[in-house]
Amino acid sequence: MNVRRHHISAAALAAVTALGLGTLTACSSDSAAAGNTDKFDVVASFYPMAFLAEQIGGEHVNVTSLTEPGQEPHDLEISAKQTAQLQESDAALYLKGLQPSVDEAIGQSGIKTKIDAATLTSLEEHGAEVGGHAEEHADEHAEEHADEHAHEDGHAEGETAHEDEHGHEHSHETEGGKDPHIWLDPVKYAEVAEGVGKAFEKADPDHAADYKKNTEALVGKLNDLDTTFETGLKDRKTDVFITTHAAFGYLAERYGLTEEAISGLDPESEPSGARVKELAKTAKADGVTTVFYETLVSDKTAKTLAGDAGLKTDVLDPIEGITDTSRGDDYFQVMEANLKALQTALGAK
Repeated sequence: MNVRRHHISAAALAAVTALGLGTLTACSSDSAAAGNTDKFDVVASFYPMAFLAEQIGGEHVNVTSLTEPGQEPHDLEISAKQTAQLQESDAALYLKGLQPSVDEAIGQSGIKTKIDAATLTSLEEHGAEVGGHAEEHADEHAEEHADEHAHEDGHAEGETAHEDEHGHEHSHETEGGKDPHIWLDPVKYAEVAEGVGKAFEKADPDHAADYKKNTEALVGKLNDLDTTFETGLKDRKTDVFITTHAAFGYLAERYGLTEEAISGLDPESEPSGARVKELAKTAKADGVTTVFYETLVSDKTAKTLAGDAGLKTDVLDPIEGITDTSRGDDYFQVMEANLKALQTALGAK
Protein backbone atom coordinates (compact mmCIF):
# COMPACT_ATOMS: atom_id res chain seq x y z
CA MET A 1 0.00 0.00 0.00
CA ASN A 2 1.12 3.56 -0.46
CA VAL A 3 1.70 5.38 2.79
CA ARG A 4 0.59 8.96 2.59
CA ARG A 5 3.01 11.51 3.97
CA HIS A 6 1.67 14.37 6.05
CA HIS A 7 3.78 17.52 5.89
CA ILE A 8 3.60 19.93 8.81
CA SER A 9 4.37 23.56 8.15
CA ALA A 10 6.44 25.67 10.52
CA ALA A 11 3.41 27.91 11.05
CA ALA A 12 1.28 24.93 12.04
CA LEU A 13 3.92 23.75 14.47
CA ALA A 14 4.13 27.17 16.06
CA ALA A 15 0.38 27.23 16.51
CA VAL A 16 0.25 23.87 18.22
CA THR A 17 0.70 23.72 21.96
CA ALA A 18 2.03 20.69 23.78
CA LEU A 19 -1.27 18.85 24.02
CA GLY A 20 -1.27 15.30 25.31
CA LEU A 21 -1.24 12.08 23.35
CA GLY A 22 -3.07 9.13 24.84
CA THR A 23 -0.75 7.38 27.24
CA LEU A 24 0.10 3.76 26.74
CA THR A 25 0.11 2.25 30.21
CA ALA A 26 0.23 2.94 33.89
CA CYS A 27 3.93 3.70 33.45
CA SER A 28 2.80 6.99 31.96
CA SER A 29 2.03 10.00 34.07
CA ASP A 30 -1.46 11.08 35.05
CA SER A 31 -1.13 14.22 32.96
CA ALA A 32 -1.33 12.10 29.78
CA ALA A 33 1.32 14.31 28.22
CA ALA A 34 4.01 12.87 26.01
CA GLY A 35 6.56 15.47 27.06
CA ASN A 36 7.52 17.75 29.94
CA THR A 37 6.76 15.22 32.66
CA ASP A 38 9.01 14.47 35.59
CA LYS A 39 9.94 11.15 33.97
CA PHE A 40 12.06 10.15 30.99
CA ASP A 41 9.62 10.88 28.16
CA VAL A 42 9.71 8.38 25.30
CA VAL A 43 7.63 8.53 22.12
CA ALA A 44 7.43 5.13 20.41
CA SER A 45 6.34 4.66 16.81
CA PHE A 46 4.11 1.59 17.32
CA TYR A 47 3.41 -1.24 19.76
CA PRO A 48 6.58 -3.39 19.52
CA MET A 49 8.71 -0.30 20.19
CA ALA A 50 6.43 0.97 22.96
CA PHE A 51 6.53 -2.44 24.65
CA LEU A 52 10.33 -2.36 24.73
CA ALA A 53 10.34 1.15 26.17
CA GLU A 54 7.90 0.16 28.90
CA GLN A 55 9.68 -3.04 29.85
CA ILE A 56 13.11 -1.43 29.93
CA GLY A 57 12.11 1.94 31.37
CA GLY A 58 9.79 0.66 34.08
CA GLU A 59 8.74 3.31 36.57
CA HIS A 60 11.20 5.86 35.23
CA VAL A 61 9.62 6.38 31.83
CA ASN A 62 6.52 8.00 30.41
CA VAL A 63 5.74 6.13 27.18
CA THR A 64 3.35 7.22 24.44
CA SER A 65 2.72 5.47 21.13
CA LEU A 66 2.17 7.37 17.90
CA THR A 67 0.04 4.49 16.60
CA GLU A 68 -3.32 3.93 18.27
CA PRO A 69 -4.41 0.39 19.29
CA GLY A 70 -6.10 -1.28 16.32
CA GLN A 71 -4.59 1.09 13.77
CA GLU A 72 -2.56 -0.52 10.98
CA PRO A 73 0.87 1.13 11.59
CA HIS A 74 1.48 1.85 7.90
CA ASP A 75 -1.68 3.95 7.68
CA LEU A 76 -0.39 6.39 10.28
CA GLU A 77 -0.28 10.07 9.40
CA ILE A 78 1.59 12.19 11.93
CA SER A 79 -0.61 15.04 13.17
CA ALA A 80 0.58 18.51 14.12
CA LYS A 81 -0.19 17.66 17.74
CA GLN A 82 1.97 14.54 17.60
CA THR A 83 4.79 16.42 15.89
CA ALA A 84 4.70 19.01 18.65
CA GLN A 85 4.83 16.23 21.26
CA LEU A 86 7.99 14.87 19.65
CA GLN A 87 9.65 18.21 20.25
CA GLU A 88 8.85 17.97 23.97
CA SER A 89 10.04 14.40 24.48
CA ASP A 90 13.40 13.10 25.67
CA ALA A 91 13.66 10.18 23.25
CA ALA A 92 12.04 8.67 20.17
CA LEU A 93 12.08 4.91 19.55
CA TYR A 94 11.13 3.81 16.04
CA LEU A 95 11.89 1.37 13.21
CA LYS A 96 13.10 3.38 10.24
CA GLY A 97 11.47 2.52 6.94
CA LEU A 98 8.30 1.03 8.40
CA GLN A 99 6.36 4.29 8.77
CA PRO A 100 7.68 7.01 6.44
CA SER A 101 5.64 9.76 8.10
CA VAL A 102 7.22 8.87 11.46
CA ASP A 103 10.70 8.86 9.93
CA GLU A 104 10.10 12.30 8.49
CA ALA A 105 8.73 13.77 11.71
CA ILE A 106 11.54 12.36 13.86
CA GLY A 107 14.16 13.42 11.33
CA GLN A 108 12.90 17.00 11.39
CA SER A 109 12.50 17.14 15.17
CA GLY A 110 15.08 18.49 17.56
CA ILE A 111 14.69 15.51 19.87
CA LYS A 112 18.05 14.64 21.42
CA THR A 113 17.88 10.83 21.57
CA LYS A 114 16.68 9.12 18.39
CA ILE A 115 16.78 5.31 18.60
CA ASP A 116 16.33 3.45 15.30
CA ALA A 117 15.66 -0.24 16.03
CA ALA A 118 16.69 -1.15 12.48
CA THR A 119 20.29 -0.30 13.40
CA LEU A 120 20.32 -2.57 16.46
CA THR A 121 20.08 -5.92 14.66
CA SER A 122 20.61 -7.25 11.14
CA LEU A 123 17.80 -6.98 8.59
CA GLU A 124 17.32 -9.28 5.60
CA GLU A 125 15.38 -9.28 2.34
CA HIS A 126 12.39 -11.62 2.33
CA GLY A 127 9.99 -12.44 -0.48
CA ALA A 128 6.71 -14.33 -0.67
CA GLU A 129 8.55 -17.52 0.25
CA VAL A 130 10.99 -17.60 3.14
CA GLY A 131 12.70 -20.89 3.85
CA GLY A 132 14.08 -21.91 7.23
CA HIS A 133 17.73 -21.59 6.39
CA ALA A 134 19.07 -20.10 9.61
CA GLU A 135 22.40 -21.85 10.07
CA GLU A 136 21.64 -23.48 13.36
CA HIS A 137 18.13 -24.58 12.40
CA ALA A 138 18.38 -25.56 8.73
CA ASP A 139 16.99 -28.92 7.71
CA GLU A 140 16.86 -30.87 4.48
CA HIS A 141 13.14 -30.62 3.88
CA ALA A 142 13.12 -26.84 4.10
CA GLU A 143 15.98 -26.60 1.63
CA GLU A 144 14.35 -29.03 -0.79
CA HIS A 145 11.06 -27.17 -0.58
CA ALA A 146 12.71 -23.83 -1.31
CA ASP A 147 14.52 -25.31 -4.31
CA GLU A 148 11.31 -26.84 -5.70
CA HIS A 149 9.27 -23.67 -5.60
CA ALA A 150 11.75 -20.82 -5.98
CA HIS A 151 11.78 -21.06 -9.79
CA GLU A 152 8.04 -21.34 -10.30
CA ASP A 153 7.13 -17.67 -10.19
CA GLY A 154 10.39 -15.90 -9.51
CA HIS A 155 9.93 -15.74 -5.75
CA ALA A 156 13.35 -17.04 -4.83
CA GLU A 157 14.37 -16.39 -1.29
CA GLY A 158 15.52 -12.82 -0.81
CA GLU A 159 13.30 -11.27 -3.50
CA THR A 160 10.53 -8.80 -2.75
CA ALA A 161 7.47 -10.53 -4.18
CA HIS A 162 4.92 -8.82 -6.45
CA GLU A 163 6.78 -5.53 -6.40
CA ASP A 164 7.36 -5.40 -10.16
CA GLU A 165 4.48 -7.64 -11.25
CA HIS A 166 1.76 -5.53 -9.67
CA GLY A 167 3.48 -2.16 -9.35
CA HIS A 168 2.82 -1.86 -5.63
CA GLU A 169 4.98 0.27 -3.43
CA HIS A 170 5.85 -1.96 -0.50
CA SER A 171 5.67 0.25 2.54
CA HIS A 172 6.13 -2.92 4.62
CA GLU A 173 9.78 -2.89 3.60
CA THR A 174 12.56 -0.79 5.05
CA GLU A 175 15.12 0.93 2.84
CA GLY A 176 16.70 -1.45 0.36
CA GLY A 177 13.72 -3.83 0.45
CA LYS A 178 14.62 -5.23 3.86
CA ASP A 179 11.96 -6.99 5.94
CA PRO A 180 11.24 -4.96 9.11
CA HIS A 181 9.41 -7.66 11.14
CA ILE A 182 12.35 -8.29 13.48
CA TRP A 183 10.23 -8.35 16.65
CA LEU A 184 8.64 -11.66 15.61
CA ASP A 185 11.99 -13.38 16.12
CA PRO A 186 12.63 -13.40 19.89
CA VAL A 187 16.39 -13.50 19.35
CA LYS A 188 16.43 -10.42 17.11
CA TYR A 189 13.98 -8.65 19.40
CA ALA A 190 16.36 -9.34 22.29
CA GLU A 191 19.21 -7.76 20.31
CA VAL A 192 17.08 -4.66 19.79
CA ALA A 193 16.19 -4.62 23.50
CA GLU A 194 19.87 -4.62 24.43
CA GLY A 195 20.51 -1.65 22.17
CA VAL A 196 17.52 0.26 23.52
CA GLY A 197 18.68 -0.41 27.08
CA LYS A 198 22.12 1.04 26.36
CA ALA A 199 20.54 4.10 24.72
CA PHE A 200 18.33 4.68 27.77
CA GLU A 201 21.33 4.31 30.10
CA LYS A 202 23.24 6.94 28.14
CA ALA A 203 20.33 9.36 27.80
CA ASP A 204 19.16 9.08 31.43
CA PRO A 205 22.26 8.12 33.46
CA ASP A 206 20.56 8.75 36.82
CA HIS A 207 18.54 5.55 36.29
CA ALA A 208 21.11 3.59 34.29
CA ALA A 209 21.36 0.77 36.83
CA ASP A 210 17.61 0.12 36.68
CA TYR A 211 17.57 0.24 32.88
CA LYS A 212 20.39 -2.29 32.78
CA LYS A 213 18.60 -4.60 35.23
CA ASN A 214 15.30 -4.32 33.37
CA THR A 215 16.99 -4.98 30.03
CA GLU A 216 18.67 -8.11 31.36
CA ALA A 217 15.32 -9.37 32.69
CA LEU A 218 13.58 -8.72 29.36
CA VAL A 219 16.34 -10.38 27.35
CA GLY A 220 16.11 -13.38 29.68
CA LYS A 221 12.36 -13.68 29.02
CA LEU A 222 12.92 -13.40 25.27
CA ASN A 223 15.58 -16.11 25.43
CA ASP A 224 13.10 -18.30 27.32
CA LEU A 225 10.49 -17.62 24.63
CA ASP A 226 13.00 -18.67 21.97
CA THR A 227 13.56 -21.95 23.82
CA THR A 228 9.80 -22.46 24.14
CA PHE A 229 9.35 -22.04 20.37
CA GLU A 230 12.32 -24.29 19.61
CA THR A 231 10.98 -27.04 21.85
CA GLY A 232 7.33 -26.56 20.93
CA LEU A 233 7.88 -26.89 17.19
CA LYS A 234 9.84 -30.14 17.30
CA ASP A 235 8.34 -33.38 15.95
CA ARG A 236 6.10 -31.54 13.50
CA LYS A 237 4.52 -33.14 10.44
CA THR A 238 5.26 -30.28 8.04
CA ASP A 239 7.59 -27.29 7.92
CA VAL A 240 5.35 -25.21 5.67
CA PHE A 241 2.76 -22.63 6.71
CA ILE A 242 0.75 -20.19 4.60
CA THR A 243 0.08 -16.58 5.63
CA THR A 244 -1.72 -13.66 4.03
CA HIS A 245 1.49 -11.65 3.84
CA ALA A 246 5.15 -12.22 4.56
CA ALA A 247 5.39 -11.01 8.15
CA PHE A 248 6.93 -14.16 9.64
CA GLY A 249 10.11 -14.58 7.62
CA TYR A 250 12.46 -14.12 10.56
CA LEU A 251 10.42 -16.51 12.70
CA ALA A 252 10.46 -19.08 9.88
CA GLU A 253 14.22 -18.85 9.52
CA ARG A 254 14.79 -19.07 13.25
CA TYR A 255 12.88 -22.33 13.65
CA GLY A 256 13.57 -24.08 10.36
CA LEU A 257 10.13 -23.43 8.86
CA THR A 258 9.06 -22.27 5.41
CA GLU A 259 6.60 -19.39 5.18
CA GLU A 260 4.54 -19.18 2.00
CA ALA A 261 2.79 -15.82 1.76
CA ILE A 262 -0.23 -15.14 -0.42
CA SER A 263 1.06 -11.60 -0.92
CA GLY A 264 4.53 -10.24 -0.36
CA LEU A 265 5.59 -7.91 2.41
CA ASP A 266 2.67 -5.59 1.73
CA PRO A 267 -0.42 -6.88 3.61
CA GLU A 268 -2.87 -5.29 1.18
CA SER A 269 -1.33 -6.16 -2.19
CA GLU A 270 -3.50 -8.42 -4.36
CA PRO A 271 -1.98 -11.82 -5.20
CA SER A 272 -1.96 -13.05 -8.78
CA GLY A 273 -4.18 -15.94 -9.83
CA ALA A 274 -1.04 -17.94 -10.56
CA ARG A 275 0.20 -17.38 -7.01
CA VAL A 276 -3.08 -18.60 -5.51
CA LYS A 277 -3.02 -21.74 -7.69
CA GLU A 278 0.58 -22.38 -6.76
CA LEU A 279 -0.22 -22.15 -3.06
CA ALA A 280 -3.08 -24.62 -3.42
CA LYS A 281 -0.63 -27.10 -4.98
CA THR A 282 1.93 -26.37 -2.25
CA ALA A 283 -0.66 -26.98 0.45
CA LYS A 284 -1.52 -30.38 -0.99
CA ALA A 285 2.10 -31.42 -1.55
CA ASP A 286 3.35 -30.34 1.88
CA GLY A 287 0.45 -31.32 4.09
CA VAL A 288 -0.57 -27.75 4.89
CA THR A 289 -3.82 -27.63 6.89
CA THR A 290 -4.27 -23.95 7.62
CA VAL A 291 -4.16 -20.52 5.99
CA PHE A 292 -3.26 -17.83 8.53
CA TYR A 293 -4.57 -14.29 8.50
CA GLU A 294 -3.92 -11.42 10.90
CA THR A 295 -6.00 -9.23 13.15
CA LEU A 296 -5.52 -5.78 11.58
CA VAL A 297 -6.01 -6.76 7.90
CA SER A 298 -8.99 -8.27 6.08
CA ASP A 299 -9.25 -12.08 6.14
CA LYS A 300 -11.02 -12.20 2.76
CA THR A 301 -8.05 -13.46 0.71
CA ALA A 302 -7.14 -16.10 3.29
CA LYS A 303 -10.68 -17.43 3.43
CA THR A 304 -10.96 -17.49 -0.36
CA LEU A 305 -7.79 -19.56 -0.71
CA ALA A 306 -8.75 -21.81 2.20
CA GLY A 307 -12.19 -22.43 0.71
CA ASP A 308 -10.79 -23.28 -2.71
CA ALA A 309 -8.15 -25.62 -1.27
CA GLY A 310 -10.28 -27.17 1.48
CA LEU A 311 -8.13 -25.73 4.29
CA LYS A 312 -8.85 -24.22 7.70
CA THR A 313 -8.15 -20.62 8.66
CA ASP A 314 -6.67 -19.28 11.87
CA VAL A 315 -4.96 -16.17 13.22
CA LEU A 316 -1.20 -15.69 13.27
CA ASP A 317 -0.73 -12.27 14.80
CA PRO A 318 2.18 -10.05 13.65
CA ILE A 319 1.71 -8.08 16.91
CA GLU A 320 1.74 -4.65 15.33
CA GLY A 321 -0.81 -3.58 17.91
CA ILE A 322 -2.78 -5.02 20.83
CA THR A 323 -6.59 -4.77 20.68
CA ASP A 324 -9.57 -6.35 22.42
CA THR A 325 -9.52 -9.10 19.80
CA SER A 326 -5.85 -9.98 20.36
CA ARG A 327 -5.15 -13.39 21.85
CA GLY A 328 -3.39 -11.91 24.85
CA ASP A 329 -2.70 -8.66 26.64
CA ASP A 330 0.94 -8.18 25.67
CA TYR A 331 3.72 -9.35 23.36
CA PHE A 332 4.56 -12.50 25.28
CA GLN A 333 0.96 -13.71 25.58
CA VAL A 334 0.27 -13.19 21.88
CA MET A 335 3.53 -14.87 20.88
CA GLU A 336 2.54 -17.89 22.99
CA ALA A 337 -0.85 -17.91 21.22
CA ASN A 338 0.99 -17.80 17.89
CA LEU A 339 3.05 -20.81 18.95
CA LYS A 340 -0.09 -22.80 19.79
CA ALA A 341 -1.62 -21.91 16.42
CA LEU A 342 1.56 -23.00 14.62
CA GLN A 343 1.76 -26.24 16.61
CA THR A 344 -1.77 -27.14 15.57
CA ALA A 345 -1.25 -26.19 11.93
CA LEU A 346 2.10 -27.96 11.61
CA GLY A 347 1.06 -31.07 13.51
CA ALA A 348 3.64 -30.59 16.25
CA LYS A 349 3.27 -33.00 19.16
